[in-house]
Amino acid sequence: MPEPKPLARLRPRGPLTSLRLTVAATVAGLLIAGGTAALAGPYDSSGQRVAEARRAAASPAPGAAGPQAVRRHRPLTSAGLPSPAPSAGPVLDGLRTGGGDKAGGRGPALAGRLDPLLAVRELGKKPSASVVDLTSGEQVYGNHAATAATPASVTKIATAVAALDALGPDHRIETRVERDGHRLVLVGGGDPTLTARAHPGAYASLRTLATRTAKALGAQPGTYTLVYDTSRYAGTTRHPIGPNENLAPVTALIADEGRLDSSDHGPAERGTDPALDTARRFHDLLTDAGVRLRDEVETGDGKKSPAEDPSKSATPGDDGKKGPEEIASVSSAPLATIVERMLTYSDNDIAEHLARQTALATGAKADFKGGAGAVRDRLAKLGLPVDGTSFHDGSGLDRADKLTPGLLTALLAEAARKDQPGLRPVLTGLPVAGFTGTLATRYTADHNKAGTGLVRAKTGTLTGVNTLAGTVVTRSGRLLGFAFMSHDAPDPMAAQAALDKMATALAES
Repeated sequence: MPEPKPLARLRPRGPLTSLRLTVAATVAGLLIAGGTAALAGPYDSSGQRVAEARRAAASPAPGAAGPQAVRRHRPLTSAGLPSPAPSAGPVLDGLRTGGGDKAGGRGPALAGRLDPLLAVRELGKKPSASVVDLTSGEQVYGNHAATAATPASVTKIATAVAALDALGPDHRIETRVERDGHRLVLVGGGDPTLTARAHPGAYASLRTLATRTAKALGAQPGTYTLVYDTSRYAGTTRHPIGPNENLAPVTALIADEGRLDSSDHGPAERGTDPALDTARRFHDLLTDAGVRLRDEVETGDGKKSPAEDPSKSATPGDDGKKGPEEIASVSSAPLATIVERMLTYSDNDIAEHLARQTALATGAKADFKGGAGAVRDRLAKLGLPVDGTSFHDGSGLDRADKLTPGLLTALLAEAARKDQPGLRPVLTGLPVAGFTGTLATRYTADHNKAGTGLVRAKTGTLTGVNTLAGTVVTRSGRLLGFAFMSHDAPDPMAAQAALDKMATALAES
């Protein structure tokens, strides 16, 4: 992730209040704390962020929602959004002051700011928007908020919520090796962050797996055949968009997202068969570790792998045992970390794998259709407004996906609930305007600088589609969730700037 820039970038236009200075410090602290969280883990044994638990213990009982609430998603029991940084306390205190818009789904204060910005030519035909108060869950602005449209990459917010809810933030994905006589079976678990590179960071390492395998085999004589198993996933590996530099074939065994260069995010040329490429790389690593292997790697019949098919008799090994035996494994980083990476860099590979992992956790078929259906079903079980929506993948690359601004802000409100600490990575993973991920180079124009560091949002871009959904702290200290969607815009860069201007208007409200 990019290094934090000087705090001067956080300075909004106009007079600074002590509250907004605290917000700026919180954002900077969050960026610095991110690396520490990856090592120490953002959650305690109960699944709650450590700083969040401290905040909850010190907080008074939340007050009732104001009488002028217009529409509620499931009401929050918290009086503010917990933050992973202990320094966020004063911001949460400020959020309790309430205030803001008057009665009506399109409160006059926000309507006066947003209506003219939403009506500009740069946003194309019938743009739509929803804004919610994340403290109370009430919608404070809506313009075609229940109208479904192509969401592009903001779909990943839905995928993140579904995966975290189904699996939990501490869930890890395992890649393992089984010994079956004189066959070594590399079993893919669907870890999209598995890496064969020399410096894996927080992620599972194929090199480590090779070292552990060699150690487990010890000095046992013989030559082994390496077999690879991708049976955890079903269906085609190709997304409906076909071969694309934004997404590798989706297979349960893949290292470095099938990239053919040294990049770790963004568009890149991909291998056509990443499972075979990964198995061959593992073959080389095992050989380097001293394991004697036959030259070629093998795979199963596409339905049941050699490691999982009980009808196949195993060749007795030197120890006299029959059947596959796990001898080594590596596990991914916690799901919370993977979700944050997906949202920060808009990682399509991670998104498609998380949709399949959600399917596996809920008993659905782990293919494109099953993953998309599992995501929608999980959101419906949470009581979120999925009527009229349509899911076809986990990444948002499929133009047939249809979401509403109202669902997107409901997702953000759900992730902000005090009783949903496991969903918090949905908020902490959002790119920070002017600092990280897909917003690192945005909010630099004079008319948008007020949003720098205060807007956190997931971007979405397809041909003719520009979307933005995230959170922002207003001048009065109110924490809002927003979703803006535009279609058929004449100039994508102008549409992007217009969406940024809307988020900045919220920061200045």
